[in-house]
Amino acid sequence: MIMYDKLWETLESKGVSQYKLINTYHFSGGQLSRMKKNMHVSTRTIEKLCTILDCGMDEIVEITPDEKEE
Repeated sequence: MIMYDKLWETLESKGVSQYKLINTYHFSGGQLSRMKKNMHVSTRTIEKLCTILDCGMDEIVEITPDEKEE
């Protein structure tokens, strides 16, 4: 499972609001919406966020194994 909880923490620690991402850095509001729902986004999207926030991918996304029903 892909989770973007770390993104919201990184945004806060860097002092960058979602509004600023969209309006200053021209980041897609649709992609932010997808990330809020922990949906898949392209590696280009993650790369763009890493560049904007001057951080590593591990500060944006976390991947955990899916729980399997037995």
